[in-house]
Amino acid sequence: AQVVQESGGGSVQAGGSLRLSCTVSGLTFDDYTMGWFRQAPGKEREEVSCISWSGESTAYADSVKGRFTISRDNAVNTLYLEMNSLKPEDTAMYYCAAAYGLGAVEGLCGEAAFGAWGQGTQVTVSS
Repeated sequence: AQVVQESGGGSVQAGGSLRLSCTVSGLTFDDYTMGWFRQAPGKEREEVSCISWSGESTAYADSVKGRFTISRDNAVNTLYLEMNSLKPEDTAMYYCAAAYGLGAVEGLCGEAAFGAWGQGTQVTVSS
């Protein structure tokens, strides 16, 4: 069975940093484009960032460009999201997801492409 598991969420003050991790099992990790999504209370889920299978191409939502960095380590089947200069509006449940068969990332990947999802990790940023 495919298992996608996020970790690293927590509570932090505005301006602080967090690093999210996502471990994946049950699939060939480097066959998959990976993405981070988030959903704040009362809002729709939005794509934050995605990264190609090789890690060579990435894309970010405008709201996080310059503050968040997505990366992956295919040797240990793990995806990361480094979040700096956090703002209260970054408060949300963050989800990791895997998409099979995509090529190079040329822009945000689109939620519909992702078939395997984690349960989420909560990030709370206080002002």
